[in-house]
Amino acid sequence: MAALHVTDETFEQEVIKSDIPVLIDCWAEWCAPCRMVGPTIEKLADEFAGKFKIAKLDVDSNRETSMKYSITSIPTMLIFVNGEVVDGLIGAHPEGNIRAKIEQYLGK
Repeated sequence: MAALHVTDETFEQEVIKSDIPVLIDCWAEWCAPCRMVGPTIEKLADEFAGKFKIAKLDVDSNRETSMKYSITSIPTMLIFVNGEVVDGLIGAHPEGNIRAKIEQYLGK
């Protein structure tokens, strides 16, 4: 199961109303660090499928959501639990850092 691609239109349903925690990767096609993190995001999406939702938001195509959450640097990863931002990472992080963040909120 690959990372879910969310949009301004699907964000509320897929992220805010999710019954499991969500990591949202805010990225853009032109962003080299975003492309570096991409394979890790896909790998973690497969690994945590059903326990933790991993989604991607293209900031260029979804400006409303990007502005709402003040995304000014990419990649930015936000973790949502029960519809609220509880944590995040800014910049390209190694898999271990991203995995640790996810595991911190597993089962919340």
